[in-house]
Amino acid sequence: MINAVHSILFARDADATRAFFSDILELDAVDAGGGWRIFALPPAELAVHPAADGGGKHELYLMTDDLDATLTKLRERGVEIADGPSDQGWGVLASIDVPGFGQLGLYEPRHPVPR
Repeated sequence: MINAVHSILFARDADATRAFFSDILELDAVDAGGGWRIFALPPAELAVHPAADGGGKHELYLMTDDLDATLTKLRERGVEIADGPSDQGWGVLASIDVPGFGQLGLYEPRHPVPR
């Protein structure tokens, strides 16, 4: 029934954010018309956690098999590391500064990953 996930980032400077995903992360993209780029993402997963305050929210993390190597490569490309890495036991988290957007999480899972 569900064959994909479409995520949207609302950025203060959409052009700068799009350039980051294209030039720094090297994600493939298509032009959906009028310059609206839709980026291809690797496989995704969805987890559901209880909300501490009773309300719902969502978070987005880009996943990697080797967070240290990914952070090194991103630093070499001029990316600012905002936080991390932080070992949570079930995974290691970090966040990067995305131009025109803000912070975005990176995640190296230590739990089984559906493929």
